[in-house]
Amino acid sequence: MEKRSFKPGNMLYPLPAVMVTCQGKDKKPNIITVAWAGTVCSDPPMISISVRKERFSHHLLMEGKEFVVNLTNKDLVKATDYCGVTSGRDINKFEKAGLTPMASKVVEVPSIMESPVNIECKVTQVLELGSHDMFLAHVVHVSVDESLMDEKDTLRLKKADLIAYSHGRYYLLGKELGTFGYSIRKKPTKNKGKTKKKRNKKKASA
Repeated sequence: MEKRSFKPGNMLYPLPAVMVTCQGKDKKPNIITVAWAGTVCSDPPMISISVRKERFSHHLLMEGKEFVVNLTNKDLVKATDYCGVTSGRDINKFEKAGLTPMASKVVEVPSIMESPVNIECKVTQVLELGSHDMFLAHVVHVSVDESLMDEKDTLRLKKADLIAYSHGRYYLLGKELGTFGYSIRKKPTKNKGKTKKKRNKKKASA
């Protein structure tokens, strides 16, 4: 397979497409769509988002030091795009995008009701990196739709129809190819299966 040299750039795709809610001292919430978001640490749970300084939400994040990462799905793809290409300086994105602000459990910033998962965060550090500032934050609360929980009270995110962003396009997550650790998981041998059947027959005849 031949390879072609390509200019250095941000080619780490796909990425989660999330709607981040934030607000400043005036307590007027805004929504910014972010693709540059990621997991930073599991203990304590931390995530990061990167935002350009010229974006309206940047100063809201600097003032409020809180935000909510709202996961997006196929039903929210249009609202997700809209909140990424319009500015909250002059419009109320909740109203324009048909989204419902919902009181969060820990932070003052509202969550998005229609989002399947809401991740409430408190900023701990801001890193000035160049074109973007990275906001590092502790996860202080997570809310999930009841519809995503199964009869064993296990979270089934597959049911959320989450979307991803790749090189300017939105995609619905597709076919499951495996589960964590499946590559080294031992498969049950055929002999074991036959042995179980024989045992069951003996029990039945006894």
